[in-house]
Amino acid sequence: MPGIVLVGAQWGDEGKGKATDLIGTKVDYVARFNGGNNAGHTVVVGDESYALHLLPSGIINPNVTPVIGNGVVVDPQVLFEEIDGLQARGVDCSRLLVSEAAHIIAPYHRTIDKVTERFLGKHKIGTTGRGIGPAYADKINRVGIRVHDLFNANHLHDKVEASLHQKNQMLVKLYNRRAVDVDAVTDELLALGERLKPYVANTSLVLNTALNEGKTVLFEGGQATMLDVDHGTYPFVTSSNPTAGGACTGTGVGPTKITRVIGVSKAYVTRVGEGPFPTELFDEQGEWLRQQGHEYGVTTGRPRRCGWFDAVINRYATQINGLTDIVLTKLDVLTGLKEIPVCVAYDLDGIRYDDMPTDQAVFAAVKPVYEMMPGWSEDISSCHSFDELPPTCQAYVKRLEELSGCRISAIGTGPQRDHIISVHSLVD
Repeated sequence: MPGIVLVGAQWGDEGKGKATDLIGTKVDYVARFNGGNNAGHTVVVGDESYALHLLPSGIINPNVTPVIGNGVVVDPQVLFEEIDGLQARGVDCSRLLVSEAAHIIAPYHRTIDKVTERFLGKHKIGTTGRGIGPAYADKINRVGIRVHDLFNANHLHDKVEASLHQKNQMLVKLYNRRAVDVDAVTDELLALGERLKPYVANTSLVLNTALNEGKTVLFEGGQATMLDVDHGTYPFVTSSNPTAGGACTGTGVGPTKITRVIGVSKAYVTRVGEGPFPTELFDEQGEWLRQQGHEYGVTTGRPRRCGWFDAVINRYATQINGLTDIVLTKLDVLTGLKEIPVCVAYDLDGIRYDDMPTDQAVFAAVKPVYEMMPGWSEDISSCHSFDELPPTCQAYVKRLEELSGCRISAIGTGPQRDHIISVHSLVD
């Protein structure tokens, strides 16, 4: 039962595709377990590059069954746009399975997301405005709409009406916006449901059956550990659980069927949106990292905030996820630096924190404690083994491994798919 969970170990955009490539043809299913189209990842096949937002990365591989689990919030319009775009490029999307229990992002969720964020002003969260948070809020408030609701007109109308009862009051009286028409939303969702129906399945049963048959399932998380609604830098987080535990609740597969948990980390750190970031750089070094690493969001195009590697959050990611392996990406971006700072701890008013503070007010105020590592100038993209890396580069990787408390099993050495060094197998 090779169930492999793949998660981001920082604030996202770590380059999970490198890990997916290493697992490669050994994967039979790729199951997305959280988030919505607020996440973005790029899959490169030969000379072709595919920017995906909602679809699992396995959609590109004709031998893989891609699955959208019940923990994902699905915007059908976005899903069909992605499917249409891929099919126009010759990618067969007919294998896609969508959980009948996944929640739907309705048009009014996007409206609520945007007006609420504007209303918050300086207290804004930094959402993408795509309706993800309001859809999850409806899920928790038990007024959400699930995929299987789209196939019963009367039932769907009642659910839309219940969901909009309070929202329309808020839109009109608080935000000075027009009320949303229940009938119009119902008709739109029914039409989308007709097209969605061929993809819908009991995905929990499908995945459990596959694991029982000895097939390999890769559980793919959107966003990353530090954006987890429970374990991240709350309230500057996403609205779901992108940590390893979310793979179970987001797909209906029990924890005893998970055999590996792989965390992906950059050799430095980036973040998009609001929230604390202890090692963030506001000078020319931060801009240098941004330019060298091409750090702009796949989904939003926003420039990413950049900073040095933070071992405190990597230790935390190892703890929260139970990581068995780390894939270290974008090591090549640091080439050319004479010295590379690594954050080994935090300091606040003379008090040292070697571990992640639970008080977010403390976390927002801490200063990084740096350890300086010697850099390297050699091009590492042609290195095919760890021993081929420059000695100072090897020392940097070993130190990050020691500080993270988890073995580094693979190293990204360049932008191409084959620019990677495999130190340990990611599949038993």
